[in-house]
Amino acid sequence: MLILKGALAAGLILLILDLLWLGVIARGWITQQLGPLMREKIEIAPAVLFYLLYVAGLSLFAVAPALEDGGWVKAAMLGAVLGLVAYGTYDLTNLATLKNWPMLMVIVDMIWGAALSAVSAAGGVMILKGFGWA
Repeated sequence: MLILKGALAAGLILLILDLLWLGVIARGWITQQLGPLMREKIEIAPAVLFYLLYVAGLSLFAVAPALEDGGWVKAAMLGAVLGLVAYGTYDLTNLATLKNWPMLMVIVDMIWGAALSAVSAAGGVMILKGFGWA
C-alpha cells in the first residue's frame, strides 16, 4: 500500500511538472532539437504506460526507502539517481543508435530527468508525511 501511495503522491508532482516542461517551457526547444523525429500527435497509450511504470519505480526505489529510513532529502537523492539512470538510458541509447540525435538533448534531458525525479520523490515524501499517510 505504501508503494501505491508513494506512486500517487510523487506521480501527481511528476505529471504536473513534466506537462509544464514538455507542453510549455521546453516545447519549442524540443521541437527545434528533434523536428522531423516528432509525431504530429502524441500516442497516448505508451505515454500513460511510461508514467505508470516510472512513478511505480520512483515510489519503489526512492519514496518508500526514504519513508522507512530518512526523509525528503534521501528521497531527493535517490530520485535524482533514478532519474539520471532512466533518462540517461533513453538518451544515451538514442545517441548511440539514431542518426542526428542531438548531444544537447542528451545533456538537457538527463539533467531534467534527475531534477524532475528528485523533486517528485521529495515532494511525494512531504505529501505523505504532511497528511499522515506514511
